[in-house]
Amino acid sequence: MDFSDIQNADREKKTDAPSKKKPFYTINSSLRSYLKDHGREVKLPVTYDDLARITYSVPLKDKNGKDTFWEKAIYDMNEWEYLRDGLINIYAILKTEGDLSFSKHLDVARIDYCAFGNSNPFRIRIVNKYNDNYDHFYIKVADASRIYGLELEHILSPNRLTYFTHYNTLVEEHIPGIPGDLFTQQYLDLPNTNKIRFAKEFVKFNERCFVRLLGDMRSYNFVVDITPDIEDFQYRLRAIDFDQQSYEGRKNLYLPQYFKENLTLVNLALQYLNKDSIEQYQSEERTMMAFRVADSRYRLMELFNIMCRDKISTAEKITQLKHELAVFFNNPLFLKCRTMGDVVKLNLKQTLLKNLLVIQQAKRKLTY
Repeated sequence: MDFSDIQNADREKKTDAPSKKKPFYTINSSLRSYLKDHGREVKLPVTYDDLARITYSVPLKDKNGKDTFWEKAIYDMNEWEYLRDGLINIYAILKTEGDLSFSKHLDVARIDYCAFGNSNPFRIRIVNKYNDNYDHFYIKVADASRIYGLELEHILSPNRLTYFTHYNTLVEEHIPGIPGDLFTQQYLDLPNTNKIRFAKEFVKFNERCFVRLLGDMRSYNFVVDITPDIEDFQYRLRAIDFDQQSYEGRKNLYLPQYFKENLTLVNLALQYLNKDSIEQYQSEERTMMAFRVADSRYRLMELFNIMCRDKISTAEKITQLKHELAVFFNNPLFLKCRTMGDVVKLNLKQTLLKNLLVIQQAKRKLTY
């Protein structure tokens, strides 16, 4: 895929809006068994429905007085004691495999609720009472398509994720980093920002999202992780929202470079990277993904055996996406896909096949 061939929606004067309200897809018995086998299904003391019993809420503003789209949730005192103890226990499950010996140090500082977007998450702030250090985690409705997104991120990306499910409740760890929109506004033009390295990472992130069909990666749905390195900094872009895993029908919605909010980053990549460099970084990312596929092939096969039989999108969107990909890759095999799982699986094979063949050939040489 040529990076410059995909025009940003702002330049084309087209809408880049995904579906306004994606439905929740329930976790079927096969996916539930998969989650249990891989340690993702855990009995939790507090559920999403428990947190939904809010007495009232107060809008949260940022330090500049702007609306954050989050609200501070207030509960009846009887509810609060129950929720507080349960949430501390969940944090222990996330961080120390359920070891409660440290729980006396911890308290729940705040519960925030977000009515914006699809998942309507609760954000839990846990504080250490001895030093006021705090951390966060999230509780959401357990949506099957989001679970597939989390698993594919865990298996195929350079990042590892900790999350748990319990019936209709999903618990996710906090992914640290600077929100992409904030980074673009406040950090991108700082003197010590290495724009070439950042542009390289945006190209890799763009490729990674498209290969596994993770959609809606507008700048506020990913974060920038900055790591000091020898004489400079390294950057990594990490997705933080997996609601739009292989749900939409428009191919371009799976390309971060297409969204208007990311136009500044697209211009950055085209300014600092030539065509050969972009193709090199795309190839590097596909190669690393191919290594991860080879390393986790049995787990990935198990996941796709379930995903390819599951319903995580509409028939109309599946038809649209498989036709667009068939044209884009000039591959009529996409037209035979029946589910979104089939489309994701074939897209992985289409984009990573050359890299997987190279890995297989290298392994054969080592056996002689």
